Amino acid sequence: MGSGMQPWSALRAAQRRADGQDEAITRGTLQRVLGFAQPQRRLIGAFLVVVVLDAALVVANPLLIKHLLDDGIIAGDVAVVVWLALAMAGVAIVDAVLGVGSGYLSSRIGERLIFDLRTRVFAHVQRLSLAFFTRTQTGALVSRLNNDVMGAQRAFTSALSGTVSNAISVVVVGITMFVLSWQVTLACLALFPVLLLASRWVGRQISGLTRRQMDANADLGNMMTERFNVGGALLLKLFGRRDDEDAAYAERAGVVRDLGVRISLVTRIFMAVMMLIPALATALVYGVGGALAVQGSMTIGTLTALATLLLRLLGPLQGLSNVRVDVMTALVSFERVFEVLDLRSTVAERPDATVLPRGASRVEFDQVDFSYPRAADVSLASLERVSGSESESGQVLEEVSFVAEPGQMVALVGPSGAGKSTITHLVARLYDVDSGAVLVGDRDVREMTLESLEQAVGYVTQDAHMFHDTIRANLSYADPSADDDRIWRALEAAQVATLVRSLPDGLETVVGDRGYRLSGGERQRLAIARLLLKSPGIVVLDEATAHLDSESEYYVQRALDEALSGRTSLVIAHRLSTVREADLILVVDRGRIVQRGTHTELLARGGLYAHLYRTQFATDASEPGPEAEPAL
Repeated sequence: MGSGMQPWSALRAAQRRADGQDEAITRGTLQRVLGFAQPQRRLIGAFLVVVVLDAALVVANPLLIKHLLDDGIIAGDVAVVVWLALAMAGVAIVDAVLGVGSGYLSSRIGERLIFDLRTRVFAHVQRLSLAFFTRTQTGALVSRLNNDVMGAQRAFTSALSGTVSNAISVVVVGITMFVLSWQVTLACLALFPVLLLASRWVGRQISGLTRRQMDANADLGNMMTERFNVGGALLLKLFGRRDDEDAAYAERAGVVRDLGVRISLVTRIFMAVMMLIPALATALVYGVGGALAVQGSMTIGTLTALATLLLRLLGPLQGLSNVRVDVMTALVSFERVFEVLDLRSTVAERPDATVLPRGASRVEFDQVDFSYPRAADVSLASLERVSGSESESGQVLEEVSFVAEPGQMVALVGPSGAGKSTITHLVARLYDVDSGAVLVGDRDVREMTLESLEQAVGYVTQDAHMFHDTIRANLSYADPSADDDRIWRALEAAQVATLVRSLPDGLETVVGDRGYRLSGGERQRLAIARLLLKSPGIVVLDEATAHLDSESEYYVQRALDEALSGRTSLVIAHRLSTVREADLILVVDRGRIVQRGTHTELLARGGLYAHLYRTQFATDASEPGPEAEPAL
């Protein structure tokens, strides 16, 4: 028996440790919430004054009823009845006005709070490193920004007003009842510990269930976000996985359903106890008070006032017993929001950062080593796309060194996964190097302001992202001050102006979700027009012509010639024909630069580049070598 009890002891000890951690988290979160509410202290102060006044009126009508019965109706004094009736009407009007005032102030506080939380979370997430977004589930993040922020706002205002109002009401009503009859009051107080015990139990249950429900809802929302876009819908239709998707969604929805049932059951049990207490308390008031009235030691008016006050006491008491539930619900929401705000970007701007001048700049990699940050350093487990401590492993780049001079085109070629895109990401400081340095204009990118570096580097990828908005809005994203004349010049240079003019709505044409209403070539040329409007000094092309047909590639290539003119450019290409004229070709393999030179030099030298070239342009019977290049 002794050994059999050990697991239970360990379980209880673990539960006590978890409770201690929860209490520590709650205290820390509460302090942060109070600090967050500090800018609204004047509004909160005015709100509390109105709430206190409204709560103090709770005893007015019962006392007026007492005197109305004892001094008016029973005494037969009509004047007293009239004046007391008018006084009761006046109290009702004042109470209504105070209720409107408290509601208005409560909404002002709540809406300001939700605005501050939303804008702060949005701004913070925008400044997190790219590593965060490569792991984060969009739906889960959106749930934090919407559902949890709104939950925090509702709970904050209701808990604030309810706690203060109910506390004042309990004190005022309790004192009044004690003055009217201490015997009846003490009899009723004997039932109140039941409220506290029920509240403590429900608070623990609701806290854990609410967090699990929020996580489950976020998981459900993330699934819908990924499936209800063009890419997800297309994948589903191409693979015919409707039944599997229905089952997966039903499984997630079932978790939400079951948690909702459990929360409802706990709440119902609590409400049943809350309804039982008033019934028992009322019986006590009429039993004890009625006996005193029969004995002549209590008037009918006092008995009626006590019964009325009891009803006004039990409501606030139930509210106070619910405070733990409301506060825990609010703190869970706040904790989930604060978890996002506590994430720190792996790419931080130094206080003494300098501005990078506009224009073409020299790009240099000096003995750069790089590995992707661990998942635990950049995201939350509940927001990650993948499980495990990290999604990348090992060193990605080793001792990478090269120079791209202003006006030069440097091409990066090599097998998939060799580290080409990673090199370009380091130019714009989407990640920080482990050792060595990336220099732009002879200065380390870590010494520059992020904004000036972002303005200096422009990207065109193989899957150029477009917002579900008009062509004008997508292009103006590069430069909101661009007028129509500049936009059309960029479209002309990008070889897409004729297409835009042929559309019925022209620049006001909506491109659809991620630009899927456009062909790949059209989307690429619009991306190049957006790049030209930005006018960066450094251009990165990451497979910009991949997956395009010959005609689209021809127009895109013409547009790229304009985009690269006079700029420092890094071009990633699997189609070696697109980088034949590059000033320098870097062959990357397993994170190292294994070859460098011009197209002709590399073909003559043999090695990986020549192998890739022969493989790409091999025919049925022969493979062209350095002596017999195919016409490109």
